[in-house]
Amino acid sequence: MALPQQFLPTISAEQYLEIERFSETRHEFLDGVVYAMAGESPDHSTICYNLSGITHAQLSSKPCRGFSPNMKVRAGIGGLYAYPDLMIVCGEAQFHDEQGDVLLNPTVIFEVLSPSTEKYDRGEKFRRYRTEIESLQDYVLVSQDQLRVEHHHREADGAWSQSEAIGKDGVIVLNSIDCTVPLAEVYRNTEAAK
Repeated sequence: MALPQQFLPTISAEQYLEIERFSETRHEFLDGVVYAMAGESPDHSTICYNLSGITHAQLSSKPCRGFSPNMKVRAGIGGLYAYPDLMIVCGEAQFHDEQGDVLLNPTVIFEVLSPSTEKYDRGEKFRRYRTEIESLQDYVLVSQDQLRVEHHHREADGAWSQSEAIGKDGVIVLNSIDCTVPLAEVYRNTEAAK
């Protein structure tokens, strides 16, 4: 979750990666500007954990692999480096370089929304993901304060469709990885589920 707080002047993507690989805190990069990552709330953390468990259980017999929020993704050449809350890759994972810390080909990206990043996650970040990551089939935005999940899916013709699941009986189906994501499980042990 990038905050709108710039801590360095404009730098190159290579400079960003050099700094980030030795940093004790995470930062995102957008067109030469580096942004500090915000901490996460208990519910944000729980939702990420729940999503990992839901997808892991369903992907165990498939050629797909999940990546935690510590893995960066690159959208475009040098334009955006971000830390999604969860990424799934089907097939062989491709990386930016031999360091293996920047993924290039996610199939699904999950972002858990927060008040400070929601506009960015819905706007510029999604624009970059859908136009600059050809492998991306599903982009899932998860509210952390209400049982609401928004699912964006790339259709066969390249157009993006949107659906939404709301409430404890809501379900999102990710056909690209053959997974069903029940909201009751996504929000287990969170304030929103009470």
